[in-house]
Amino acid sequence: MGALDDTPLAREIADLSARRRALESAHVSFEGRRRVFTVSNQKGGVGKTTTTVNLAAAFAHMGATVLVIDLDPQGNASTALGVPHSAETPSVYDVLIGERPLAEVVQTSPESPSLRCAPSTIHLAGAEIELVSQVAREKRLSSALSSYLEGAGSDVDIVLIDCPPSLGLLTINAFSAADEVLIPIQCEYYALEGLSQLIGTVTMIQKHLNPDLVLSTIVLTMYDGRTRLSQQVAEEVRAHFPDQVLAAVIPRAVRVSEAPSFGQTVLAYDGQSVGAVAYREAALEIHRRGSAQQGGDATVGADESARRES
Repeated sequence: MGALDDTPLAREIADLSARRRALESAHVSFEGRRRVFTVSNQKGGVGKTTTTVNLAAAFAHMGATVLVIDLDPQGNASTALGVPHSAETPSVYDVLIGERPLAEVVQTSPESPSLRCAPSTIHLAGAEIELVSQVAREKRLSSALSSYLEGAGSDVDIVLIDCPPSLGLLTINAFSAADEVLIPIQCEYYALEGLSQLIGTVTMIQKHLNPDLVLSTIVLTMYDGRTRLSQQVAEEVRAHFPDQVLAAVIPRAVRVSEAPSFGQTVLAYDGQSVGAVAYREAALEIHRRGSAQQGGDATVGADESARRES
């Protein structure tokens, strides 16, 4: 029996159980400053929307009130949160062109009463062109979000803005509205490709539109600890951004891929799975880092080593 307990599968199961227990023992408070993240990477297929919705669900699970703004015309974040986003649904598009306040388009996700979403519709695909002629076109979302957070959304602790895979006016609006940039990077070849362009855009936004914007967080996604490539990419990204990369990594996981087809995050679909645990660890680490920067007490019970790639 002892030999069976020492198999790779047994060790993996024991490690996952220990990580779950550590998460359950963590005590978290969201008192303090509100955090507004733009989740962006112009390179497609890096797990950007998946990271947005699952971090949002993880924060809500921890006790935060969370708003997801779906700024991608594909509307995948809206789908994953179970929020209707047909063409006639009031959406972020109506907010950007000035017809509706944000409070009128925000919906509550069926997943949690503390998880909200401002949905995207197909109309958002034309917003880039329509915004060109708008006054203060780069700050439309910022103004709408500020008004919402001062009114109906005053109880919101975390805002996550899901950007399209481009660096157009929609993404610039997101950067202008946020305090922090969160970049998901997949652990595959060419992981850093295009990142310099994204960082250049962040620098431009800092200079001209939003001096308070910071690149605070990089999340490694699609990590496969069995391959040397994933390990090398993780090492390379950490070498370039030692202060921004989370210790928690998001593995390649079937449950993470399956969840959106059921209109759910992985936490709702299979909250005990390795993918759900990884996103909860990432959210906890993001909160811990933010609390440390504020000089507060994050009070995290999760073991740091359990969040590192094994």
